[in-house]
Amino acid sequence: MANHLELLTELQNLDKVPSLERLRAAQKRRTQQLKRWAVYEKDMQNKKRKNDKRRAHGNAQENRRRVSFSASVALLEASARNDPGEVRYLLKNNVSPDLCNEDGLTALHQCCIDNYEDMVRILLAHGATVNAQDNELWTPLHAAATCGHTGLVKILIQHGADLLAVNSDGNMPYDLCEDDPTLDIIETAMANRGITQEMINETRASVEKRMLGDIQNLLQDGADVNHHDSQGATLLHIAAANGYAQVTEMLLEGGARTDVRDSDGWTPIHAAACWGQVQVAELLVSHGANLNAKTYMEETPIDLCEDEEFRNHLLELKHKHDIIMKSQLKHKTSLCRRTSSAGSRGKVVRRASLSDRHNLCRKEYQTEAIVWRGGREEEERERESDQENGRPADDGSRAPGILKDGGRQNGCVSAPAPPASNGDPATPDPHDTTTSTEESKPKERAQTLSELKKQRSAAKLLPHPVLNGHMGNGSTNPEDPRMPQVSSNGSAVYFTPASGDPPLLRFKQPIEDEDPKSHACCCVS
Repeated sequence: MANHLELLTELQNLDKVPSLERLRAAQKRRTQQLKRWAVYEKDMQNKKRKNDKRRAHGNAQENRRRVSFSASVALLEASARNDPGEVRYLLKNNVSPDLCNEDGLTALHQCCIDNYEDMVRILLAHGATVNAQDNELWTPLHAAATCGHTGLVKILIQHGADLLAVNSDGNMPYDLCEDDPTLDIIETAMANRGITQEMINETRASVEKRMLGDIQNLLQDGADVNHHDSQGATLLHIAAANGYAQVTEMLLEGGARTDVRDSDGWTPIHAAACWGQVQVAELLVSHGANLNAKTYMEETPIDLCEDEEFRNHLLELKHKHDIIMKSQLKHKTSLCRRTSSAGSRGKVVRRASLSDRHNLCRKEYQTEAIVWRGGREEEERERESDQENGRPADDGSRAPGILKDGGRQNGCVSAPAPPASNGDPATPDPHDTTTSTEESKPKERAQTLSELKKQRSAAKLLPHPVLNGHMGNGSTNPEDPRMPQVSSNGSAVYFTPASGDPPLLRFKQPIEDEDPKSHACCCVS
């Protein structure tokens, strides 16, 4: 076909020619156009035929395809439909009777659940494992005993089913029996095989014992007991979920953490609460497990507990744990040391309780009493050493029977002599009786309440002999109203039976009693 430029040139030339020639040129162009169209249509028909052939060939191949299922799916489906012919056909074509699904369920499990006795016999005849276990360690006998199918229970026992098989919950087939006929069959079979209670207990604890041995080996090798598995669970999660108390205790002593979470945010206390493991839950709480911990679904261990009694027990544990934590916090707060404000110049102040201050005062009183006692003993030793050296007990600075501070000894009151005119102290005359009693008494000082308390406390801590008969006015009768007591400031204090316990008497250095013939003194009656 001519292009556009050729057509324009031809049209310009046709304007100059006569009409007949223009008509012939138009017919020629139309004939060429029809020929080209015919060629194009023929090509399109050829392409269509080729495409049809391709489609027909593809449909034939698709029609020859078939849908097929795996052997395990086919066997389980035929067993669930109770189709003995299909099951026999599959078993004859070398399909294993122990094929299972993703839950570990075999065809024998399914037939025991559905109570298909003929199918069970066919499967057992073709070599099906009578003690096959699913993912939760259930055997066909567990399934038949739970459903109460006595006929299947007899068949399985005749083919050697394990009567002591333990599932993941720690239950044996006879534990799951809800009707008496099935239970009688299993117990009779257990008695015929000679199974005792000791064998049952050992079988139940066998799994925990194996786990204990494995954990001991791990601890000896220094392995990490907080290692996570594919689901994020640790050994403590497994022990808590199964209720293995000894394993849990060993793991906790070996450094297992109670706050480790699995893929769902569960801690070991969540697992113990969910499966109702009371003893394990108590162990975990005693080692610091948090009963307020939440999973990724905002669930606490108490929320996961389905047993009402166990839930109440967990609430009690939580209450006790909160009380202990509050008491510990209160104890820490009372003993903490705080720095005062800017006015205290950085001094550390300890706020002691009333009992602490009382104990501190008692210690001070005891120390003071020991000091008083030690001073008196030291003076006695000095006096004894002076007597051994041949020196008199007094050096002349005071008369016999007179204390250093002008006090009283053996019921005698002495007044210090007035000083001489030259400033030297005058020696007192023991025969001078002109000095009045008022002048001989020292100036009395009022005792404070704190001094009286100190004296009484010291008297209780450091017992002294009865002083009334030795330091009084010569009378040995403690009830003599004339008998004075000497206070700490040297003044005479009289007590009556109604006045209560007297305060502690503070004395100075005692000296040996002098012979009244050689030394006279002024006694105040």
